[in-house]
Amino acid sequence: MSLPPLPPPPPVAAPLVVGFSGGLDSTVLLHWLAADPAIGRRGLRAIHIHHGLQAQADDWADHCQQLAAQWQLELQVIRVQVDNHGQGMEAAARDARRQAFIHALRAGEQLVLAHHREDQAETFLLRALRGSGCDGLAAMQPWSRIGPHPLWRPLLDYSRQQLHRYAQAHALRWIDDPSNADTDFDRNFLRQQVLPLLARRWPHASQALAGSAARCAQDAQLLAMHDQQLLAQLAGHHDYLPINALTALASNQRARLIRAWLRQRGAPPLPGQQHQRLDQQVLASAHDRQARVSWAGGWQLRRWRDQLHLLAPAPALDPGWQASWDGRQPLPLPDGSVWQLHGAPGFSRVLQVRLRQGGERLRLPGRTHATALKDCLQQAHLPPWQRLSLPLLWDGDELLAAGDALLAQGFSPPRVAAGASLQRCWPTAD
Repeated sequence: MSLPPLPPPPPVAAPLVVGFSGGLDSTVLLHWLAADPAIGRRGLRAIHIHHGLQAQADDWADHCQQLAAQWQLELQVIRVQVDNHGQGMEAAARDARRQAFIHALRAGEQLVLAHHREDQAETFLLRALRGSGCDGLAAMQPWSRIGPHPLWRPLLDYSRQQLHRYAQAHALRWIDDPSNADTDFDRNFLRQQVLPLLARRWPHASQALAGSAARCAQDAQLLAMHDQQLLAQLAGHHDYLPINALTALASNQRARLIRAWLRQRGAPPLPGQQHQRLDQQVLASAHDRQARVSWAGGWQLRRWRDQLHLLAPAPALDPGWQASWDGRQPLPLPDGSVWQLHGAPGFSRVLQVRLRQGGERLRLPGRTHATALKDCLQQAHLPPWQRLSLPLLWDGDELLAAGDALLAQGFSPPRVAAGASLQRCWPTAD
């Protein structure tokens, strides 16, 4: 007995990495892929995440090592620490696995996971019970991303019963995790009690729920295309959203747009109740107030004038921080951003970079005298919180640049090539 052919792989024949727990589903997946010569030519290996949550965890890792050796595959065993910070053990273990995969995947590799039709049905029900809209009800997709890597789930159209028949036909050995029977976990409760009950009344319940997830995914894709078009019109090349344009939208459309903007900028989703606070306490506030909402460990949406800005969690800054810089390599800054010189190979000599102390003066191009940096920043319409971590470029006692936009008369030949510029950027989140 064999499963139907694999879905077509992506155009780029990148190496595949299977998340291999040793359970039924991932054992079938790994065996299936390993038996395909075309997959072998593109490259195939496996990763086993060792959570250390069960007494048999070491034995499970040994089992996976034996199977990988039998099938002549490379297996990487990664031990993780599952930290439950009030989010529940299921979510904590999932986050630990995700981060382990992101760090272990090599450049150009694609992760492959063994989620099947019943997993999809469980995800759909869990999200429906949380009140998700069509984005959430779309559940898992055959193709998505994990960090910078593609993520493939080729078994979503197959039932666990099909996988079980395949495993028996090929005399496969797999691990049965006893924690899967613990109905204190939400997903296990659905798997052990709810879905079997539904199947007794509606035999094709899992298939129907997975089909609903697929139709939600189609609707979500159409809405996402509209969101991106609208976002491009509103945001343009700015790093903020204009509040007047936001408030002109219907509330549900505004919420979708903000979710899309946050996702685009690598921020975690804004909780549902915070959308209401955003409408009532931030978007409706006076333009001269710095009203804000906060969530997820320090992320903020903050109003400044008629703009809505996103602020990422920032480390505490050492006001005495300084560095020497020749401009030839990007300079890491203490707030997590990076300063880069463009349009020139480097400075003519090593310069100094410091943070603001107060009282600095800068001579703008075409001026005969220096102006207080504080006044320059206000005239440049730089939000107040960005001024605190602004890097300053010095040559001795002469201020040459403040951040990206404010370049002094002295930021010119012979110190730096004509037309050169500075750019400060932040790494994108996962």
